[in-house]
Amino acid sequence: MDILEIIIGIVLLIMAIFLVAAILMQSGKDKRLSGTIAGGAETFFGKSKASTMDKMLSKVTTIVAIVFAVLVLVLYVII
Repeated sequence: MDILEIIIGIVLLIMAIFLVAAILMQSGKDKRLSGTIAGGAETFFGKSKASTMDKMLSKVTTIVAIVFAVLVLVLYVII
């Protein structure tokens, strides 16, 4: 069981880093920090591609967050 815990821990760490990056890259309503970071994406991709990228990031972030929560519960039950 030790190897399984290590693998789940590594996956959780990678998912946590992805979640932080994905949330910061999304443009919010008040466009403070996330608008600064994602602003480069809007000028690089254009307005239409930036909005589709934002929608895709939102969906992926939701899915990764759900899987992250489930893995935390699984790890809690294992330990």
